[in-house]
Amino acid sequence: MTNIPSVDLADFLSDDPKRKQKFVNEIGSAYEEIGFVALKNHFLDDELVEKLYKEVKSFFALPEDTKRKYEREDIGGQRGYVSFGKEHAKGKKEGDLKEFWHFGQEPDKNANLTEEYPENVVVKELPQFNAVGMEAYKMLEKTGIYVLRALALHIGIKEHYFDHWASNGNSILRPIHYPPITEEPKGAVRAGAHGDINLITLLMGASTGGLQVQRKDGEWIDAIPNEDELVINVGDMLERHTNNKLRSTIHRVVNPPKDEWGNPRYSIPFFMHPRSEMKLDCLEECISDENPKQYEDITAGEFLHQRLVDIGLIKDKK
Repeated sequence: MTNIPSVDLADFLSDDPKRKQKFVNEIGSAYEEIGFVALKNHFLDDELVEKLYKEVKSFFALPEDTKRKYEREDIGGQRGYVSFGKEHAKGKKEGDLKEFWHFGQEPDKNANLTEEYPENVVVKELPQFNAVGMEAYKMLEKTGIYVLRALALHIGIKEHYFDHWASNGNSILRPIHYPPITEEPKGAVRAGAHGDINLITLLMGASTGGLQVQRKDGEWIDAIPNEDELVINVGDMLERHTNNKLRSTIHRVVNPPKDEWGNPRYSIPFFMHPRSEMKLDCLEECISDENPKQYEDITAGEFLHQRLVDIGLIKDKK
């Protein structure tokens, strides 16, 4: 395998049971093997993607002092701006060569949440920034729900099992800016090798390459989707919940060749998180004599807190 498998959401959405099952089989197999797919026929149209990138580039072009006005360290950067080099991969001290923004959930009035999410930070200099960001957020969330339905069928549980937990969940849309590299990085890369925290991650095409995925044999391969495809991967929460049946694959964003250091890179992942009270206990359907239970019971909220400490966004209060 030299690139990630491609799947078509139109198969799952069709009225043909054979096409629907074909999608379930393809995405299930890909997530057991490498943990990544490229997905076409999602709900994010080209016009919206173009508008979002325009707003994102305008934000990161603002003066440093202006951007820092929107930094919310009191909530671990879960909303608003996170400045350059602040986040690092788990187990690394070198900060990643990036700055980013967080849009969070704006729940439905009838969501019946047991928690209160922080409000999104409004960028006064860019009147369309927040509206465009949240429009994309909702389309990515809708796409993610259907992917999770397919995975539920693959696991052998009810198709709509994830709907309640992922709808109005604690998901994050993260526009990222990797600025031009101006000097030899001291052990740092644009994003160090890591697994994602959440259930699944949906990534719209980045402005340049650099994303690499680690195969089971340890080899790194480039993840190169077509322009109309999203890259979607399994996160650690789903790996844990499925007792390692579905793989949260280590991936990274490597620095470009030296003659391309002057080019910035933009990328916009959507980290799909469930409601914090969701139990990530290993599903019975994924436990067997050959694959005994691998993890202690934990909620999504508890797991998220642990990992935000690990990557340096919040400080442990112990």
